Order: sequence, then C-alpha cells, then structure tokens
Amino acid sequence: MFNHHKECLENHFDENFLNNQTISFLVKLIQDHPDKVVDIFILLKINRGTSVFKVLDFPIKKKIIESLPSIKMMELLNKLSVDDRVSFLENLPKNSLKDLIKYLNPEEKRNTLVSLGYPENSVGRLMIPYYLAVQDTWSVQEVLDYIRKEGKNSDVIEIVYIVNQKGKLVDDIKIQEFLLVDTATKVADLMDGRYTAALSVIDTEEEATKIFSMNNRVSLPVIDDQKILLGIVTIDDILWVVNENYREDIQKIGGMEALNQSYLNVPLSKLIKKRAGWLTLLFIGEMLTTTVMQYFSSAIEKAVVLALFIPLVVSSGGNSGSQAASLIIQAMALGEVKMKDWWIVMRREIICGFFLGSILGLTGFIRVLTWHKINFFNYGPHWILVGVTIFLSLIGVVLWGTFSGSMLPFVIKKFRGDPASSSAPFVATLVDVVGLIIYFSISYILLQGTLL
Repeated sequence: MFNHHKECLENHFDENFLNNQTISFLVKLIQDHPDKVVDIFILLKINRGTSVFKVLDFPIKKKIIESLPSIKMMELLNKLSVDDRVSFLENLPKNSLKDLIKYLNPEEKRNTLVSLGYPENSVGRLMIPYYLAVQDTWSVQEVLDYIRKEGKNSDVIEIVYIVNQKGKLVDDIKIQEFLLVDTATKVADLMDGRYTAALSVIDTEEEATKIFSMNNRVSLPVIDDQKILLGIVTIDDILWVVNENYREDIQKIGGMEALNQSYLNVPLSKLIKKRAGWLTLLFIGEMLTTTVMQYFSSAIEKAVVLALFIPLVVSSGGNSGSQAASLIIQAMALGEVKMKDWWIVMRREIICGFFLGSILGLTGFIRVLTWHKINFFNYGPHWILVGVTIFLSLIGVVLWGTFSGSMLPFVIKKFRGDPASSSAPFVATLVDVVGLIIYFSISYILLQGTLL
C-alpha cells in the first residue's frame, strides 16, 4: 500500500485510491506532503473531505480554504458540522470571517452566527443544532415516521428528545424503546418525566467534560435558562476538547505558551516566540538567585563547604514543589479539588513536606557522615554541625517547595488564570530563590561562631 501511495503522488494522485483510504491514512498523507493538500482535497468526495478537514491543524485548514476553487470551498464549508465550522472560523481574522460567512447557505449561516455568539470555550460553541426531538403528544408511529424523515440530518439517532409545545425539554428516550412497543402507544406513556442530564448553553468545556464523565451517553442535550432545547453535544466533540486541553496543559506545565497545533507544523519563528516569553521570565526570576548568593557571599568565602551543598538542597526543594504543583493541577482538572479545598490541601502538603524533607535531610546527613568517616572528603572539625545544617535545611526547603507548589495553582485560579500556568519551571524558580535564603539562614544560626 505504501508503494501505491508513492505512485499516487508521482502520478498526480488517483481519485479512486484516495477515496478508498482511511481518514488516518489521508491525514498522514497530508502531513507528509503539505504542498499537495489542495490537490488531495479537490479529488476527495465531500463527505471524505469534511472528515479529514476536522482533524487537521488550523494552518493547513486555512491553506485549504484559501486555495480551493470557490465552488469546492463553498461545498466544503456548508457540509462541515456547525461545531467543526465554528472551531475553524473563530480563529480567523474578522475580515476573513465575514468573507467566508457569505458562502454559507441561509440555514447554515444562521446556525453558525448563533454559535459564534456564545462565549469562547462554552458549550454553545460545541453545540450541534441537529437532533431528534418529538412532542409528548405524538404516537410511536409518528415518532418512527419522523425519524425516517429527519434522521439523516442528525449526528446521533440513538436518543430521541421529548419536548412540550413550548420547546422545553421534558425527557429523553432511547430509540430502542420506540421499536419494542406497539406503534399506537403515546410518547407520554413511555416517559418517566425526567431526563438523564443536560448541559447549559453557557457551561464551559471543562464543566461539560465532567458531566459527560458522570453519564454513560454518546450525546447530551443543550438547554438555555428556560430549559428550551437548543441542540446536542456529542461525545466525540468532548473527546476532541479533552485532547486539545490536555496538549495545552502539558505545554503550559512545561513552561511555555500553548502551540495549538502539532510540533512539526509550527513555523520556527512562532516556536521561538512561544517559548521565549516564559524562558525570559524564568531567567529574570533566576537572577534573584544570583542576588541572594551575592548577599551571602561572605558566608560562602568563610565556609566553602556550604557551596558544595547548594545544588543538592535547592534542587530538592524545586523537585518537591514541581511534584506538588503537578498533583494539584491534575486534581483541579479532574474536579477532585476545588477552590474551597485549599485549606485541606495546604494542611496535607505541610505534613507531606515535613516528612519528605526529613527523609531527604536524613539521607543528606548520612552522606556527610559516611563521606567524612571513610575519608572520602574532609568536612573539618565541625562536620556534625555541617550535617545537621543540611538536615534542617532540607526539611525547610522541601517544606517550602510542597507548600508553594500546592498553593500557587489556587492563587492563579483565584485571579481567574489557568492553574496549568503555575508550571514546574516557575515553581522551581520560586523555590530556588527562597530555598537559598532558608539554607543560608539556617547555616548562620547553626554555624555562627564556628565556621562563620
């Protein structure tokens, strides 16, 4: 098949070959040959094209829309589902957005403009306005006739939504229940008067993900504040959102802005720009470390042995802080920890920090003891005090690391920021500065009059 793939490219593509391939194969083909993407899309059947289009990165989508012949582009835009279309259009400049809206037919234009009117990252942007909804006064036969007529326009037909005459959602029924009863049965007789779950049109993507995780459904209805049924959100859209948010959070935790596209497709200039901001900020933060060391330079000159343990003590604090931050960010993302739980988290992390610091401190003390006793390194006549200094410093620094790493996500979320922005590098920088102060302060207290 791969050889056929190469022959296909060399022979300016084969329409039958392309339309008989899987979506994943076509996506890989486009990623390997981005200069041929327009040629590929011209040959793809429209249903195939929309399936491929929705999973491509935004720059490739933009190139396709800008380069396709007008008729093919109009057909593609109108065939896309509303949520996929909105996902693409919302990233365009206003002028380009206005130009493309003109190519939509009246119904698709209305649905698209309605979705674009909802807040970014809200359920309204994900909502599909095509669904199966029947009135509670209908008979099962009327429902089945309606499904045969309108089912082709709905992404999900497993669930039929029941509305009253005002359009309010009153129940949802699996389609199999209509197939197992007499066709003269009234819909009202099948109802239990409540629906499994529903999303508000202004719910965030995060809230929608949590509701889906608690309900075993392929789709959920979307209602407004009056309980009017507006559309549905499907599980595949939620999975797509989860994947995108996961990728963004991982990049933010790594100490950079989210790329919003695959690594190999990001222009080098954009990649540098996305990474430079955080690196510069972290570099400025690390300058404070130099300032602290300059302040304690006299102590380092008197007791050079203190400098040997700076990387050991400071890195331990950074590692513990990064651990705590990662745990709390994940717990927040999964809904396991909420803002009101900050006190419980702080108490737990202080206890953890103390015991973790004690374990590392004891290890550090044993290291000083062992190295001195086997004459691997001479720590001087006050080697016990040096060991105790390392022991207490590690307790203090690790305790500070777990405290700051766990509390920083709460502080950022309190000011409506993204907890993922309290990245591991940022926590490490904060702990480095304060960790040095803790280390040298304990050294002054214990070693004053001996080494200092």
